[in-house]
Amino acid sequence: MAYRYDKDLEFLRNLSSEELNDFVSILTHDKDNTTRFTELITVNELYKKFYPDHKQYLDLILDEFQCFGGNTFANILRMGKGVLYKEILCDVADKLKVNYNKNSDTEIIEINLFMKILENSLDQMSKEQIKEISQELNLNLSTFTKQSTMAAMQFLIKQGSFKSYQLIVIVANAISKLILGRGLSAVVNVSLTKAMSIFVGPIGWTITGMWTAIDIAGPAYRVTIPAVIQIAYLRQSYNMKQNNQKLL
Repeated sequence: MAYRYDKDLEFLRNLSSEELNDFVSILTHDKDNTTRFTELITVNELYKKFYPDHKQYLDLILDEFQCFGGNTFANILRMGKGVLYKEILCDVADKLKVNYNKNSDTEIIEINLFMKILENSLDQMSKEQIKEISQELNLNLSTFTKQSTMAAMQFLIKQGSFKSYQLIVIVANAISKLILGRGLSAVVNVSLTKAMSIFVGPIGWTITGMWTAIDIAGPAYRVTIPAVIQIAYLRQSYNMKQNNQKLL
């Protein structure tokens, strides 16, 4: 197989190898830090020669992701064949029961995915946790219900404000802890630490529950779901930098 040019993934070429590190780890390693049985990156000569300079073998990394995406489809004719990012994203969104329009821009579908995870995570929280989250994120609510908190989060995310980026970081960090056993490699603002710690459990339960609901024929979802979330997070981080906004 070889990487199929994909306009939705090309922005990754503008990132540093350090920024790509978590994405590569999701593709290559399990939570206990052992290499995945099915991955082909770490045995490749380019990886052996240049690791950890991921930019030197980015096509290899992207090809691996596309192939994992191909393995999520039930049609046996697609098994092992690379799939473009938006198709993988939509497939993941379908599995996670995300409300979206397939004709929407890729970034809009990614945002809908984040909102679905946040909504499901709030379902897992106690009233006290919801109040604490609302206060930690300065949502300025008069009532601390799941509905009012989710509405405030949806408004912030759709606004594309810095606060929306914070919410996306919270989701990506929780998924990273679940998959890699550690948070995001990037330095995170200490002011978000408490909110992150509250979300880790509920988001973890949410994703685990989603996996359980997915039939056993699709084990590649354990790679494509966190990989898509990581790509979506990296896109938001890249966009913030392009807009000359200071990151966390």
